[in-house]
Amino acid sequence: MKTVFTLVFSALLAGGVHAAPFEKGDPAKGKALHDKSCTSCHVGMFGGDGSKMYTRADHKTKTAQQLAARISGCNANTGAGWFPEDEAHVAAFLNQQYYKFK
Repeated sequence: MKTVFTLVFSALLAGGVHAAPFEKGDPAKGKALHDKSCTSCHVGMFGGDGSKMYTRADHKTKTAQQLAARISGCNANTGAGWFPEDEAHVAAFLNQQYYKFK
């Protein structure tokens, strides 16, 4: 029962974060985090400055919720060690720079 409660509570918290992942973020802080932890991987995948990750015609991120999920996944997969507020900062930067979600 405790596990079910924890899962439900976590889902509710995550839903709140993913509803507007960039609303409380600071794009300037997000840019610094992005440049430190994301750019080298994206350059390795796409070349150039790595921004093709966000600008390619077949990009997979279509909603603010997907943006938050991708950032969270990258954080976990790379071991960046970001806290949820760090993820919000990165989301704010990426939204301002590339996605323009409302």
